[in-house]
Amino acid sequence: MSSNSPHRPTSATDGPQLPRINRRTFLIGLGALGAVGGIGYWATAAKPNKTGSTFATPLRIPPLLESEMLDGERVFRLNAQAGETELVPGVSFATMGFNGTHLGPTLRAARGDKVRVRVTNNLPVATTAHWHGMLLPASQDGTPHQAIAPGTTWTPSWTIAQDAATLWYHPHPHGQTELQVGSGMAGMFLIDEATPSGLPSDYGVDDIPLIIQDVSVQSGGQRPGTPTTAPIGRIGNTVIVNGTYEPHFVATARRLRLRVLNASAARCYNLELSTGDEFHLVGTDGGLLAAPAAMSSLLLSPAERAEIVVTVPPDAELVLRSVPQDLGMSKGDDMTSGAEDTFGILRITGPGAATSGEQLTELPTTLPSAKQPGTVSGVERHFTLEDTTINGKAMDMDRIDTVVAANSTELWTIQNVSKRAHNFHIHGTQFIVTAENGGSPEPRNLGWKDTIFIAPGGTAQLTVPFSSYADPATPYMYHCHMLWHEDQGMMAQYVLTDGEATTEPMQHDGAMHH
Repeated sequence: MSSNSPHRPTSATDGPQLPRINRRTFLIGLGALGAVGGIGYWATAAKPNKTGSTFATPLRIPPLLESEMLDGERVFRLNAQAGETELVPGVSFATMGFNGTHLGPTLRAARGDKVRVRVTNNLPVATTAHWHGMLLPASQDGTPHQAIAPGTTWTPSWTIAQDAATLWYHPHPHGQTELQVGSGMAGMFLIDEATPSGLPSDYGVDDIPLIIQDVSVQSGGQRPGTPTTAPIGRIGNTVIVNGTYEPHFVATARRLRLRVLNASAARCYNLELSTGDEFHLVGTDGGLLAAPAAMSSLLLSPAERAEIVVTVPPDAELVLRSVPQDLGMSKGDDMTSGAEDTFGILRITGPGAATSGEQLTELPTTLPSAKQPGTVSGVERHFTLEDTTINGKAMDMDRIDTVVAANSTELWTIQNVSKRAHNFHIHGTQFIVTAENGGSPEPRNLGWKDTIFIAPGGTAQLTVPFSSYADPATPYMYHCHMLWHEDQGMMAQYVLTDGEATTEPMQHDGAMHH
């Protein structure tokens, strides 16, 4: 298939939706990515000591994927594949990835670029490729409606229509997202700055991608563990970064820009530096902030991204780590969900005495951030998050839950009435958090977001501008990005139309393309 119409939902086969995966016959070791009794073994046995004898593995940097220019389009090629990967020394896991057996390369483009991605599925099961955080037509979004059957290629194309941001891509098969993402199918998609920001920008040198995931090993670290499920989903007892166990990064610059992606299925990370020093948040899901924000800790729920700038003193020895957090659940549920764990993520050592005399460049006081949203149209919506439903309904591929007028801006209020922690992601847009729990937004939710954490009993008010990509036949999704919740049906669909917004769901009675 050489191209897709921007107005018609297509898949590689235009056939039925995704089949169910037979877990016994397909990658029987995938269960090993589950949890075994929290992170206690890993946190105690692998904590970096004064001699640095742990956290000594060089941090792997995902390669930049080369593109080729064809007829004015920047063309990328991705191959979904499965295999085995030694994620922990001596322990091989059954994994999935793009252009390799685990994770995927980093794609880069700039505003105005016309991009086309040829996604070939070499898995034995159907998959999709979703461009998380990207503003693009619903037919190119890689939702469950754009399934890629085994042995076929899907070729979405669109024009980059947003400012610099750290986005990512991952599969989105209906009911099977936790299995595929948790097995390693994830990669970054960076949109480059049109205006130099003054931030570190040398990829892999001082501009570092950090894809954080958790896997599980048995006590002693000899074999993959067996899964247990917390109220928020699967929690592993071992954390890896870019597929690297106990990673170490030797800084050659005094300032590092860390692009952090929580690509875990459920685990949240409360990031801080072991030195207690502040770092600066310079970007969130949808791009750069108006100005750097100093903070000493940062909570990231699954799918959220943060760009932080860390100052590295000469001969520094510091660890980016995760510390206990309050997810707002019961003590027992917080514990099984990993909220009370403390563990290292990345060891950073300083550039040494050779650069100690270098002048430390000033962090810019303002950043070329994106524009503010337009005036709210007057349409306000309220969404209630229960255990695994939204507004009391489970996901139905043939039901349109929300009809939105293209080019409008709406006010969405999200309320978590369950005893479980959730987060909330909207496809095809970036939003501004205007209020949290009746007050000002948390500093971590500054700027443009596409995913927001909402604790039990919490509310978030979002100003949501929608694009001009009207297509009443092809839906976008909104859902909890704790992937077990999503797979259980905590997802709904909206379409953009050229007409008026409506509040009543529409039933398509199986007539939708998927």
